[in-house]
Amino acid sequence: MGIAGLVGLAPGASLLASVRSPHFAPKAKRIIWLTQAGAPSQVDLFDYKPGLASQFDKDLPESVRNGQRLTGMTAGQKRFPIAPSVFKFSQHGQSGMWLSELLPHTAKFADEICLIRTLHTEAINHDPAMTLLQTGHQIGGRPAFGAWVSYGLGTDNSDLPAFVALISRPSGPTNAQPLHERMWGSGFLPSKYQGVRFSSGKDPVLFLSNPPGITMDRRRAMLDDVAALNRMKFDSHRDPETLARIDQYEMAFRMQSAVPELADLSKEPADIYERYGPESTKPGTYAANCILARRLAERGVRFIQLYHRGWDQHNNLPSGIKSQCHDTDQPTAALLAELKERGMMDDTLVIWGGEFGRTVYSQGVLTRDNHGRDHHPRCYSLWMAGAGLKKGHVHGETDDFSYNIVKDPVHIHDLNATALHLLGIDHKRLTHRFQGRDYRLTDIHGEVIQGVLA
Repeated sequence: MGIAGLVGLAPGASLLASVRSPHFAPKAKRIIWLTQAGAPSQVDLFDYKPGLASQFDKDLPESVRNGQRLTGMTAGQKRFPIAPSVFKFSQHGQSGMWLSELLPHTAKFADEICLIRTLHTEAINHDPAMTLLQTGHQIGGRPAFGAWVSYGLGTDNSDLPAFVALISRPSGPTNAQPLHERMWGSGFLPSKYQGVRFSSGKDPVLFLSNPPGITMDRRRAMLDDVAALNRMKFDSHRDPETLARIDQYEMAFRMQSAVPELADLSKEPADIYERYGPESTKPGTYAANCILARRLAERGVRFIQLYHRGWDQHNNLPSGIKSQCHDTDQPTAALLAELKERGMMDDTLVIWGGEFGRTVYSQGVLTRDNHGRDHHPRCYSLWMAGAGLKKGHVHGETDDFSYNIVKDPVHIHDLNATALHLLGIDHKRLTHRFQGRDYRLTDIHGEVIQGVLA
């Protein structure tokens, strides 16, 4: 239907299509992306390097670093002393996947997850790296992954947005990098497709509730009048964004009924809180947001992005990463367990990881029980689970120092192309014309990672 036909819809109706067909049969209906902002150390969690134990405090060979660029935080160091992980690794499941002792709950799902050890990126600092991961470009202004998915597939629940963002706060002292709203923005796509951030306060969506004295009937009458004015504006200027504005108002009206029930976790049984861990009863924590992510998925939300900050351990890494894993390990495993028990794992794609990795060498003073690690974009680890993926599979290899990739590199664009593929979307065909050019999430890059597909 053309734009001219849309303006005649009845008040309260969606002005844009709710569900669109994928390019081919999808494996996944939805994505839950557990974004670990700040860059978890692959050396201490996923990329087991037993040979480093004998290399403690030795200089990283120049042949390994090979002149690769450094951040301003370690470029001035006179030495780059190797810091082996202080944590033990062991094998888990029939797959024998090596995982850190910091992840005992995730380890129970070793035969469910697909671990990629060879992700890499060009960005060496947090903001451009996270922007690249989320939007396919280091510079802000382009649509986030979830916005592309909302644009390409629409929503399965007309009372909730297709794309929801959640931000959790760490329980311990951390160096938490800021997150900008462009991470869930729509960029040059119509604003209808931007993510809606849910908060942990009294109002899960800010400014959604009616002020005192305003009834739902009065709100409905006001929206009808505003929509009539916007339709007049559209008839005059033919700007599609005017239609998106009307649609956003209508979505907000429907959310006024749907969101309070969704965000009310008080009706969850006690055993659910026990499963997700002691932090799950505290609104805004990673554990509570994992429960909310499951509830969103059950209600047809297409793309759920959960951000957990605090992984930026330039110093005091052993204590800092232990605290972060305390926050995230048990709830992550509980979410996987619930999805599996409720029959949702087969059509849900779960992704866990950050924007880059950490260096094998110490930033600052190195001791036997303490050190920090700087940013490392050359290789890092991320795992996926669920729809269409190999289970208990490890993809790619890094060198003995977890510094360079030696087999099966995976770029951010490849990761995004693969995630879209599992949703039934050809990343080369999901485009939007802007300023005379067809844009896509993966720009002119990206290949589906065939080695991780079941």
